[in-house]
Amino acid sequence: MRPDAGPAGAGSRAGLALAAGTALVSGVAVFVNSYGVHAIPSPAVYTTAKNLVAFVLLAGVALVSRRVPALDGFARPLPATDTPPRRGPMAWIALAYIGVVGGGVAFVLFFEGLARTTATPAAFWHDTTVVWVALLAPAVLAERVRWWNAAAIAVLVSGQIVLTHGVGRLAADEGEMLVLAATVLWSLEVVVAKWVLRGRSAAQVSLVRMGVGGAVLLVYLGASGSMHGLVSLGPSQLSWALLTGGLLAAYVATLMSALARARALDVSSVLVASVFVTALLEDAAGTAHLSGQLVGLALVVAGAGLVLAMGLRARTPAAVREGRR
Repeated sequence: MRPDAGPAGAGSRAGLALAAGTALVSGVAVFVNSYGVHAIPSPAVYTTAKNLVAFVLLAGVALVSRRVPALDGFARPLPATDTPPRRGPMAWIALAYIGVVGGGVAFVLFFEGLARTTATPAAFWHDTTVVWVALLAPAVLAERVRWWNAAAIAVLVSGQIVLTHGVGRLAADEGEMLVLAATVLWSLEVVVAKWVLRGRSAAQVSLVRMGVGGAVLLVYLGASGSMHGLVSLGPSQLSWALLTGGLLAAYVATLMSALARARALDVSSVLVASVFVTALLEDAAGTAHLSGQLVGLALVVAGAGLVLAMGLRARTPAAVREGRR
């Protein structure tokens, strides 16, 4: 694979803008899920219900988007000018990973882990995604870790450590390890999705993720004897599934659209800013206070802001050519 050209051109800038939108959706989703997960006793039933809702919504958007010019970039592959579309057995293996693992197995691990630990360490481990992507993207995608990428990652991780009140407070218990395992699997999915999006639309990859993943979750419920919990959901529980499923659909759609346009490393760095959105909502709800989180949140915003600033800046053709060397 050729080395990446870095952040250049309107396409990459649009991708980073979409990543910022994904961070916003993610921050809201984390806040809402903190309530929704308690409405349905079984974490597996909860994640299956909302993931199936997300799949149905994404399918509807994919059908409509071909008739709506503003959404055409979601339904159709972006033009490929430098490398051919991803085809062959490796592409099918990549899609299988996105669906089975990213859309199914990782969700079970994450919500089972979340049910056995508290939100703060779970959020810390989940936000290490940027570290894992930084390790994987250079090898798989030939993305360069530039000085500002390294600086941003250091600031982002430092911000998360401050928000957690120090890594010494992490217990590394079963719940946290399940969350970490899910995070590593999702980090690999980000890299795989970036690779496979060459020649495929964001809608196609999104539907594979949530459709195949939903089928995997249904099999899991059947094998664990929990299917009755899904079919017996009450009106209030269904309302939570619809709300959180809608947020998940928006998250997946914007994430895949962002990855189709921008580097995986840059997108994952911007996504860490979701913690700031969640903190604002928790402060407004009175469940947490910003006063004790200002330093950590400032570091997170600074790290994500550095990536956005470097990625959104205009570049001349000469600078773009230089970035390819």
